[in-house]
Amino acid sequence: MVKLALLVRLEAKPGKEGEVAKFLESALPLAQQEATAPIWFALRLGAFYFRQLRCVRQRGGSKSPLGRAYSRSIDGKRDCPAGEASAD
Repeated sequence: MVKLALLVRLEAKPGKEGEVAKFLESALPLAQQEATAPIWFALRLGAFYFRQLRCVRQRGGSKSPLGRAYSRSIDGKRDCPAGEASAD
């Protein structure tokens, strides 16, 4: 059963829309390997706007090796071409 969900809003910098899309696509293999996060979506909602949804079965799901790798690649990536990101 899913216990926790994180919805992240990303707004691409002008001219960086394709890079944001590729950035989110690159997270899919890690998300597919994460056993504690059975639901993961990345959506494009317009020219500049993206959403990422990650649902986990328990708190602390990112404490697993794959969860930590996922968190570092998505949440900790400093050079993401998004101008603004926030968790809703």
